[in-house]
Amino acid sequence: MKSEKNLKPMTVAALKVVRESEFGAFLDAGTGNTSDDILLHKAQQTAEVSVGEVVNVFLYLDPKKRLTASMRVPKMREGQIARLKIINVTSDGAFVDVGAERGIFMPFAEMRGRPKVGEIVWAKLYSDKSGRLAVSMKVSDEIRRASKPAENVKRGDKVKGAVFNIIEAGAFVFSEERYIVFIPQKEIPRALRIGEVVEARITFLREDGRLDASLRLAKENALEDDAEKIFKFMRENGGSMNFHDKTPPEKIYAVFKISKAAFKRAVGHLFSERRIQKIDNGFKINEEILE
Repeated sequence: MKSEKNLKPMTVAALKVVRESEFGAFLDAGTGNTSDDILLHKAQQTAEVSVGEVVNVFLYLDPKKRLTASMRVPKMREGQIARLKIINVTSDGAFVDVGAERGIFMPFAEMRGRPKVGEIVWAKLYSDKSGRLAVSMKVSDEIRRASKPAENVKRGDKVKGAVFNIIEAGAFVFSEERYIVFIPQKEIPRALRIGEVVEARITFLREDGRLDASLRLAKENALEDDAEKIFKFMRENGGSMNFHDKTPPEKIYAVFKISKAAFKRAVGHLFSERRIQKIDNGFKINEEILE
């Protein structure tokens, strides 16, 4: 049992029931002074308790700043990772639902990205320097230990999982099968958020059992998608575009988020359908389509 000096909010302790009242049970704070006994209200009891019983409780402060107990303790142990819901966001961090009576604080420094209320993210439970429970989204090491090498998969297969880290080179996903999946930046056609669940197409199997994947459509399906994206851009920009065979690849990617090769295929597709025609510095939509 924790001594009195260690009893603080946002911790879990095993405390003895010393007396009961109409409101609930009182737990021994270990000070020898009954005025320090901690209330375990009937509303915070998940099962009946009796005098002399030692119960595992979560400690928190009530609205009057009094140390209070609840039998709704975190549903995970320190060091464990789980998909957890963000229930509140402040300028200092966020509060996360771990199944306890109150949300557990996640400091700003322990965030990855800027999670929003309602989002579900991979996170771990830990004790901060003061001994209080806290939550961190920095789970790469834990996920690596929990992962397993991919097996019975091949290029083109789909894999589903949640994003747990985003770096300049791309995004990391922990799949439902516990595979670690890396999606290179060039294979990400839109902005991703930490915690977002995605379905990706496997593009490469690494020797260590990890996977590379893409969020882009396979080429045979992407052609139509890319063509419509380019055609929409032309419609929204006066019916023409100053992009052509000599346009630098990085300029094409900055606007359309596709490679130059994909751009040329899509333009060729639109041209073959007589939806566009070539002009001196690019292409324009055929006039009969604009009518």
